[in-house]
Amino acid sequence: MQAIQIQQVGGPEVMVLRDLPTPTPGPGEALIRLEASGVNFIDVYLREGRYSAPLPYTLGQEGAGTIVALGEKTDGSGVKVCDRVAWCSVPGTYAQMAVAPVAQLIRIPDHVTSQQAAAAMLQGMTAHYLSHSTYAIRKGDEVLIHAGAGGVGLLLIQMAKSLGARVFTTVSNDEKAELAKEAGADEVILYTREDFAEAVKRQSTGLHAVYDSVGKTTFEKSLQVLRRRGMMVLYGGSSGAVPPFDLIRLSAMGSLYVTRPKLQDYTATREELVARAEAVLGDIASGKLKLRIEHVYQLADAANAHRDLEARRTTGKILLIP
Repeated sequence: MQAIQIQQVGGPEVMVLRDLPTPTPGPGEALIRLEASGVNFIDVYLREGRYSAPLPYTLGQEGAGTIVALGEKTDGSGVKVCDRVAWCSVPGTYAQMAVAPVAQLIRIPDHVTSQQAAAAMLQGMTAHYLSHSTYAIRKGDEVLIHAGAGGVGLLLIQMAKSLGARVFTTVSNDEKAELAKEAGADEVILYTREDFAEAVKRQSTGLHAVYDSVGKTTFEKSLQVLRRRGMMVLYGGSSGAVPPFDLIRLSAMGSLYVTRPKLQDYTATREELVARAEAVLGDIASGKLKLRIEHVYQLADAANAHRDLEARRTTGKILLIP
């Protein structure tokens, strides 16, 4: 089989398409023929070395496809050969074949395609835990969502609106602004043309929460737009890591909260994983949640997918097709 592997950390050029042995499923595992793989910023962080991984390393944390074999001790797992399944947070999905624990697999509903499922697992469940658990949005809340035209951003806007929030969002250009408005954003700020903190302050006396996947370039001003006891939800760092921060400042700014969540801690049990995944895939099947899949690359072109993601040339979800 073919897979995208790195043997050293660095730029997109370290990603190489290699012929590797087809993996064998071990106890409690399934072998899946991939039909689509999701591209996410965590893949960039692993490629760069910002997150450590054993080398050589097959990239990818999210995929969907069809089970072709099951290992031992999978009886009673609820899945079988020929089932269509999706999963995330398991390495090795930039490939034609992959193994994953059956405990991580979610059966894909009939009215959801494999591409939709691959696009929804990591980003959809991220948007779900952010809006329903990390800071559980209530009707009438005011929130700011950075990178509103990104994969998580567009889903998070839709979920925040369905929960009754007034949604501010930041984007870089007019095209992305239109996408954010279509998703339901109330106030769209082009951060390339105006200071987003000043724009928010003109229209609000203070936000209940900020959802920030950008990090270094937005963190300080995001704190400034929160109301007393507001929450800063830092769930990514596409612009770089946030510098060291003196926590006493949170007191001076109004007893603010800051959290740095990750998906694995919000899908830590099988029950929670299934509940979140089924909520997201169910909303896609019903049409309540709309995915934007506009950037689809062949597996061999994975390096260009990373280049486009890092350069912010993409909107919505990026997929690789083996």
